[in-house]
Amino acid sequence: MEQLILWRHADAEEGGDDLARALTPKGRKQAQKVAAWLKVYLAGQRVRVIASPAKRAQETAKTLGIDVETSELLDPANGQVAHYLEAAGWPQGDDAVVVLVGHQPTLGAVAALLLTGREQDMALKKGGLVWIELRRRGGGGGDYVLRTAMSPELLG
Repeated sequence: MEQLILWRHADAEEGGDDLARALTPKGRKQAQKVAAWLKVYLAGQRVRVIASPAKRAQETAKTLGIDVETSELLDPANGQVAHYLEAAGWPQGDDAVVVLVGHQPTLGAVAALLLTGREQDMALKKGGLVWIELRRRGGGGGDYVLRTAMSPELLG
């Protein structure tokens, strides 16, 4: 099984240089809640975390306490589904779990493509995530399975 977690950066400051926008106090709390929840389920697994170069995505990713790779393929100015899948090495990668920390609307479009077979709009709340698992079958095929979709508000 291979797993892909698509995590939208948490709430960020408005205006200014887009890549320099930091998390707000609310965003830091959102990221910490989701990271604490994720750590329980990621414990003992081989995890690769890849984040957009945007400060808000970097700050969100770092709450996991795992080394974070930065990929220009996740730059919010690019916004292409193929770039996100390329950054993750999905689904050919060697990592058990890949966490991509990025931006809307691209994250939602990636989730929609994997779950429905069509690239279309799918909203992800700030700080929210979609966790998708690829269950391989004999003959090279497989099924994409939604493990969870959640937002920080669901964690109390």
